[in-house]
Amino acid sequence: MSEESRKPEEMQGEEESCQDVPEEGEEVVTEEVDGDETEAEVEQAENPSEDKNEKKDKKTEQIEELTDRLQRNMAEFDNYRKRTEKEKASMYIIGAKEVVEKILPVVDNFERGLAAAEEGDAFAEGMQMVYKQLMTALSEMGVEPIEAVGQAFDPNLHNAVMHVEDPQAGENTVVEELQKGYLYKEFVVRHSMVKVAN
Repeated sequence: MSEESRKPEEMQGEEESCQDVPEEGEEVVTEEVDGDETEAEVEQAENPSEDKNEKKDKKTEQIEELTDRLQRNMAEFDNYRKRTEKEKASMYIIGAKEVVEKILPVVDNFERGLAAAEEGDAFAEGMQMVYKQLMTALSEMGVEPIEAVGQAFDPNLHNAVMHVEDPQAGENTVVEELQKGYLYKEFVVRHSMVKVAN
């Protein structure tokens, strides 16, 4: 059968079937897209640990950063707590020292009055008992008199108002106490007023 005698329908069908077959050197687009997708999938399948490692590294960094921040905050809070405790303690000591300072003149007057009282006076004996009770209460609070007579002069505890020549007393020794000094929990409330031998 000659080409001219063929029917146009048959030739048209052959053309359509020829279009489906790729010529040499021609690439099919769908295969390229499928090929690209499969290559990416293959790469991901070959290296799945890289993405996981990156995520783990980021999470580890965040954990370390948050842990560091928490430790710093805890340290700052601990310092703040210690500082406030010291401030409270020092405020309590300052307040107590002020109260003791105001009571000490009363103690001085008690001692002067008892020193001038006659022996056998019932009233003086009663005042002596009150004085002892007051001194016991002060001692329980932590108030103690400063020892002065016979001690070496200490400018932290004693206030020298007079100097005398006394060969019998050692050099720089307290020979007389003019006014008693007191300590409150090892803090000087009032210095002892003393006479010192040169």
